[in-house]
Amino acid sequence: MISLSVDGKRVEVAAGASILDAARVAGIYVPTLCSHPDLPPSKGKVAAPFVYRGGVKVELSSGHAGKEFEGCKLCLVEVQGRPDLITACNTAAEAGMVILTEQPRISDARQKNLVPILAKHPHACLTCAQREGCSRTQCSSNVPVDERCCPKLGNCELQRVADYIGIRGDTPRYVPRKMPRVDSDSLFIRDPNLCISCTRCVRACEDLRGVGAIAFTFDGNEFVVGTAVGPTLAESACRFCGACVEVCPTGALTDRDLKLADREKELVPCRSACPANLDVPKIMRLVAAGKFGEATAVVRERAPFPLTLGAICFHPCEQSCRRGKVNESIAICDIKRFAAENDAGEWVARFKRTPPTGKRVAVVGSGPAGLTAGYYLSMLGHSVTVFDSNVRPGGTLRAAIPRYRLPSNVVDRDLDGVMESGLEFKGGVKVGQSVLIKDLRSQGYDAIFVAGGATLSKRIPLEGSDLPGVLWGLDFLQEVRAGKPVRISERLVVIGGGNVAMDVALTALRLGARNIEVACLESRKEMPAFEWEIQEAMDEGIKIHCSWGPKRILSDGGRVTGIELKKCTSVFDEQKRFNPKYDESITTKLEGETVILAIGQGSDTAYLAGLEGLNTTRGGNIIVEPATLASSIDGIYAGGDLVTGPKSVIEAIDMGRRAASSIDKKLGGSGVIEIKLAEPDIPNPRIGRIEGFAAMKRPVMPSIEREQRRLSFDRVDLGYGREEAVFEAGRCLKCDLRLTIRSPPSPPEKWMEFSEANIARVPEIDGVFQLFDEKREVIKIAGSANMRALLKEQLASNKKAKYFVFEEDKMYTKRETELLQQYMQKYGKMPGGGDELDELF
Repeated sequence: MISLSVDGKRVEVAAGASILDAARVAGIYVPTLCSHPDLPPSKGKVAAPFVYRGGVKVELSSGHAGKEFEGCKLCLVEVQGRPDLITACNTAAEAGMVILTEQPRISDARQKNLVPILAKHPHACLTCAQREGCSRTQCSSNVPVDERCCPKLGNCELQRVADYIGIRGDTPRYVPRKMPRVDSDSLFIRDPNLCISCTRCVRACEDLRGVGAIAFTFDGNEFVVGTAVGPTLAESACRFCGACVEVCPTGALTDRDLKLADREKELVPCRSACPANLDVPKIMRLVAAGKFGEATAVVRERAPFPLTLGAICFHPCEQSCRRGKVNESIAICDIKRFAAENDAGEWVARFKRTPPTGKRVAVVGSGPAGLTAGYYLSMLGHSVTVFDSNVRPGGTLRAAIPRYRLPSNVVDRDLDGVMESGLEFKGGVKVGQSVLIKDLRSQGYDAIFVAGGATLSKRIPLEGSDLPGVLWGLDFLQEVRAGKPVRISERLVVIGGGNVAMDVALTALRLGARNIEVACLESRKEMPAFEWEIQEAMDEGIKIHCSWGPKRILSDGGRVTGIELKKCTSVFDEQKRFNPKYDESITTKLEGETVILAIGQGSDTAYLAGLEGLNTTRGGNIIVEPATLASSIDGIYAGGDLVTGPKSVIEAIDMGRRAASSIDKKLGGSGVIEIKLAEPDIPNPRIGRIEGFAAMKRPVMPSIEREQRRLSFDRVDLGYGREEAVFEAGRCLKCDLRLTIRSPPSPPEKWMEFSEANIARVPEIDGVFQLFDEKREVIKIAGSANMRALLKEQLASNKKAKYFVFEEDKMYTKRETELLQQYMQKYGKMPGGGDELDELF
């Protein structure tokens, strides 16, 4: 460590640190635009032989070979004993140095160096008195559009630095360069007209990330930044990580279609789209590094069903994956499956349960919501008992989802892990019959979580629906999954457009049906089934008829022969409520000796009878407080399908987590259910160059041949091998790394707290001041020959004022100022104007 002085402050920094580093350690702001806390100094960066700007190749001018970038030169400081000002960002601090950062000649030099920067960037708005809150769409000063500042006005680093340094009056007017804006890239927009040649993007890409997709060169005396190899980012091996955009101090590099009010949500959408908020980038990073067990540990920290999710999660993360805008989204679900199947269990040693708390919790229902809540509550030291009418835990996971999607051994392996948390399972217990919910409290349970599933087929009145050969969707799937014999015909019709309907059709195919047709109310775009499941059904030869509703079952001699359908003209009304409308004059018929109605699911709510004070919907679902899942009865919480209606497994897991947190708080805990199973992970910011990265395609998932699928309930997708999984995880854009990039220090806030101590710092000279309220909105602007005196008056009388700023501004001649001060000393106030001023002067 070495010791030096910055503006009178004694500072210690590591040997090799720059003067700028020392100033920041001292808490002293030094303006800069080329320097960035996460980037190496700009000094020493050499021009490239060529770059592409706007798709046009720009070659290095002769005589400029080896020419280095000089930097913005705004960070000038004075070092005692040296005659010239020096740049703080690339000058090493030395022991005993005495550094000054604020002197008149420093300010003048900084303003002078700011001039050429602003000369090549639109800046009319920066000097406009009406810029605050300006929409930029209309201009009272009639400044041409291409001379106005960019949309970052008000949130622009260049603006903040220019405000701090001050813009000279002789700064030339910006002359538009009219270079084409590049908006053909998938994730970013590049506008060379706004580039100030700071080289931050070049250093972020080359030095921070190790990619080198961006470079700079000199075209004569013009500094040019562009893509390094070809006209596009993709051709230059860009990794689309966004580091260049993050460090850009202007609007030259911006995100396409991103609203950064919630930065983490927008920049890492895969994580925020996941109901359980799984750390998807970390999972991808670990799999790419071959750490499959650690990747699975990351999943287990927030969801105790890694294998199940790898099989049936509807993966909203993939739909929002930013890689999908480059070419194809990452196969996140398939990668999680591979990791879980190849988990060597390194994390098991870190699996620790909190000591017993003495509190007891009853969970009703052993589906994913109930078991998730039980798992985390048990890990937190509470004694948990799970009740279920089924003799084995799992709920819908075990009872209704077809084996070709979710094999029994997958469920068993996940449930084994859940049970290791120490919870107790009581199967074959029909709550509401052998035990009542209200009685559980008297049996010593401190809290109850009701997590029943949607286990009943929804039924509608339909002519002929009571005939043999008419089945109901969920009942059909449950009987098949239980191994019961189910008779169906070769010609079969399924009614419904949801996931259950698709499962019914594909299950029927495996039971021997050969001509299967599906009819649904919805149009193709409105179908509620997941797109990939619809496509899977179509790939296996199932025909889908959209915008048709059931009219009556057709029969002959008591035997089903098909179904008559009526045209559905709309499914939802203007309030987006389910309210189908039909044109009864348009009908059609589908032939089949079996008709399966898969039109929805419902929950068995009979066991809720007797719970006085429980608020429910008209449909019988329990009403809860959304954040805590607390019901209207103290100590009883509810979640899963019994609250929301049929939802996905990952959404049920999220509700289980929320319930566990709320119940833990209720029982005296912190409500924090973050268990640490994976090793701490500090991501490497250097991701390296990969030629052809943008064009890398998602590996094709190996699967059973179509003709073989109908012969058994074997799993269709066979899963990635090691090579495919590691490759696919490596296609990740690593969007989360952008959140680790620090923001450059901002200039000190121009407003000060409106206090006697701060007013004492104001000189007793003429100038102007502004007063602000607690929202920092201007409430008064005034000029005075003695700013300090008038501010003291305002401090005593203006109770709304909370902050202020001031500027020295000579309003009067030296003699006039002297006379004004004499007047104030005599009368204790400023002259009121008119006769008093005439008398004074």
